[in-house]
Amino acid sequence: MIYPELLQKLIDYYKKLPGIGEKSAERMALATLDMSEKDINDFSINITLAKEKLHPCSECGHLTENDICSICANENRNHNLICVIEDYKSVFSFEKVGNFQGVYHVLNGLISPMDGVGPEDINISNLVKRVEKLENPEIILALKSSIEGETTTLYIKKIFENKKVTISRLSYGIPIGAEIDYLDIITLDKALEDRKKISD
Repeated sequence: MIYPELLQKLIDYYKKLPGIGEKSAERMALATLDMSEKDINDFSINITLAKEKLHPCSECGHLTENDICSICANENRNHNLICVIEDYKSVFSFEKVGNFQGVYHVLNGLISPMDGVGPEDINISNLVKRVEKLENPEIILALKSSIEGETTTLYIKKIFENKKVTISRLSYGIPIGAEIDYLDIITLDKALEDRKKISD
């Protein structure tokens, strides 16, 4: 073993983070050892608190410390305009763009029969309840262009057939299979602005 056992364990944990390889994990582990005792304590406390306190918003499914997230609680947002996304990471991407004034709905997954994931396994029923309370709402489906994304899109479209709900989707400037949270701000903003209504 090249490293002391405790250092190796620290490197291994950093490697669990997305996009972190051996070299980056080593640098991060060594940098951690150079931090002051106060910074180390604050770091570990914040990791623990984030894991304990952050949970899905009861309205939309986004991350929050409260029952309702700050976006759902904002009366200045257009609550008749709901952007449906796969996971909460996409909320951060849209909010960085800064032009969307509606609200969000986090599905926490996509329908994937091959993986045993059905409509009942993701947050669709709560979406239906939200929409039923609204007058002439629009749902923007901001899901990736994949088999799972298309299956979920068709299922949601089917649910709201013959109801006074406008359903649109992001324009097709987005590469097939691309993750929303990896798109640059300009591409995401343009895709949202040029969204297309899904024909009946």
